[in-house]
Amino acid sequence: MSDPLLAGVRAAPPRTLLDVLDATIAAHPEAPAIDDTRSVLTYAELGEHVDTMARELVADGVRRGDTVGVRAPSGTHDLYVSILGIMRAGASYVPVDADDPQERADLVFGEARVAAVVGPGRAISTVARGPGVGPFTDGLPDATPHATPVVTPDEDAWVIFTSGSTGVPKGVAVTHRSAAAFVDAEARMFLQHEPIGPGDRVLAGLSVAFDASCEEMWLAWRHAACLVPAPRALVRTGIDLGPWLIAQGITIVSTVPTLAALWPPEALEQVRLLIFGGEACPPELAERLATPDRQVWNTYGPTEATVVACGALLDGRSTVRIGLPLDGWDLVVVDSSEQPVRAGEVGQLIIGGVGLARYLDPVKDAEKFAPMASVGWDRAYRSGDLVVNDPEGLIFVGRADEQVKLGGRRIELGEVDAALQGLHGVTGAAAAVKTTAAGTQVLVGYVVPANPEAFDHEAALTRLRQELPAALVPLLAAVDALATRTSGKVDRHALPWPLPDSSGGEEADAGSQLSGIPSWLAQQWTDTLGAPARSLDADFFALGGGSLSAAQLVSRLRQQYPTITVADLYDHPRLGAQADFLASITPDVSDATVREVRRIPRSTQLVQTVISLGLLTVKALQWLVALVAATELLRALDLAPWARPVSWWVVGLGALAFVTPLGRMALSAAGARVILAGVRPGTYPRGGNVQLRLWAAERFTEVMGAVSLAGAPWIIHYARALGAQVGRGVDLHTVPPVTGMLT
Repeated sequence: MSDPLLAGVRAAPPRTLLDVLDATIAAHPEAPAIDDTRSVLTYAELGEHVDTMARELVADGVRRGDTVGVRAPSGTHDLYVSILGIMRAGASYVPVDADDPQERADLVFGEARVAAVVGPGRAISTVARGPGVGPFTDGLPDATPHATPVVTPDEDAWVIFTSGSTGVPKGVAVTHRSAAAFVDAEARMFLQHEPIGPGDRVLAGLSVAFDASCEEMWLAWRHAACLVPAPRALVRTGIDLGPWLIAQGITIVSTVPTLAALWPPEALEQVRLLIFGGEACPPELAERLATPDRQVWNTYGPTEATVVACGALLDGRSTVRIGLPLDGWDLVVVDSSEQPVRAGEVGQLIIGGVGLARYLDPVKDAEKFAPMASVGWDRAYRSGDLVVNDPEGLIFVGRADEQVKLGGRRIELGEVDAALQGLHGVTGAAAAVKTTAAGTQVLVGYVVPANPEAFDHEAALTRLRQELPAALVPLLAAVDALATRTSGKVDRHALPWPLPDSSGGEEADAGSQLSGIPSWLAQQWTDTLGAPARSLDADFFALGGGSLSAAQLVSRLRQQYPTITVADLYDHPRLGAQADFLASITPDVSDATVREVRRIPRSTQLVQTVISLGLLTVKALQWLVALVAATELLRALDLAPWARPVSWWVVGLGALAFVTPLGRMALSAAGARVILAGVRPGTYPRGGNVQLRLWAAERFTEVMGAVSLAGAPWIIHYARALGAQVGRGVDLHTVPPVTGMLT
């Protein structure tokens, strides 16, 4: 390369995220903005809720330039309204996952010196201001009471905390200028031939404490698409999220490769944009998921450079790259002397340009964002990532330090080390990432107890769960000593793996007697977790299992037991109970006969054609009611004297039946029950009378529009009208079957 720099074209003009949102609201006020599967907020409604939230924050004393914490359940309107309302109030939001321990939340909110915290139900709790509180208010006038301020591009949009090498998480502040430039730069990258628009539905499956969640939100809100939050319990299952994507009509997905690898290919049939980030993308995954009808992008970017710094379009055949910089971002690859390397050489990736954020800690900020004289940059972020300097697109190699990627999160092993070393009775400790026989990466914490016999394993784990986010709680292993290098530092690569069986005694003796299903199941556990399961009393989650490893185990078990779910694992965490459960369900028979699927008879196809014509007539009635209503209005204004009068009672009844949600769902349910009268559970021939009636009932409900309407709060009432038996307190996330055969 003649020029060592990789520079994107000029960034989009400066603006704020609020400018982005306001432009979308003005252009598409009636388009759906958020669908939490219970109700839908249009962009106009979202704007109203956000304005109300902002005024409440200002009334409670939140000032322009403040930081405000967010800790609300995922998958709800309230979470996203809170985030946008905080920004509208002139503050920056500081997210903490609702499932993280309170100690973690207190630490993050304390480091950020938040002025208030927004919790479930948009409840606001203010924090007493101490001396100097309000680190970003210098030079900024306070807002007029109860009036929201005008936010400028130079003010902060969010503060997200990453893992810290000293044991204290690092707060990273991102300005509106950087955030909006990121949103606009991605709009220039993805789906240029058929841009994202109001018809698209974007998965929101990541924790808002993870900076990649910003990509999900603004992929929707920049393009007037609909953000569809997935329930956290569903995301944790991993593999079961696939059918949900189909049911919700998801077309845009941003996720980590580990999660996408768990989904069957058919789960992504409707997805036309799939974005990977957070961890290295396996070539075989790109080969499997990149199709002519779907763009698959591999992106790279630390939190310190505003989510994404570069990206590459994958074709499933070429080398997997992290690509070239976004518009406004600058990249350079340097050697240990911070001199640019030549094309084809490996070096550390340095990032500059409009996307650079800053640390709340000025000392850490000066260290990591120091100037780089060799390329003439006033601020440069030293990523610590090693890449191949390829002008066609950078290729990720690995880390140059002790920072790792696990489950899409960047983790400083030093933070985990500090927590391990703080355990009672531990004289030495270190963490490392290891790979199980199943290919699963697990975080392992090695401790050297002062008195191995007195070391309380369960108490240590409980303490770690109180101090660390769930993603950082390691599999705990007691060892006699830690392997070290000649420098005296711990040699993490030499730490024992697979873990030796430390159970010993009667438990080990009992484990050696495992046979049949328990023995086979124990091997699946070991391959997934890396920790041996030697007893029927072994607990999957006590051995280090989590939501992701549970999903990976289920994908292995389904090869023989296709009906098992992640929920079954949570219901039966012990090895013995899980083995008994597997014994109670029917395994897949490998030599099962292959059924021949017959073509639907031509006579049935002809009947379907006739029914379709009749259904078009039903659809036309909806338009006819609207036309008659418009004509009557014009006639009343003497603008249509030629029109024959129609009773407003007829128009009103027609509107009630074919326009209002209540009428359309009532007709849909009644029609479906009439068409399917007498149909009972059973096996029926393809192309026969029952299939024809089922097809007709489904088409009828589609024509009436009941399926889309039932995504609103009436979904349970619609299910009951179809004949489903739904108890109190039940929450449905998908439209019920038209047969009504649901309990």
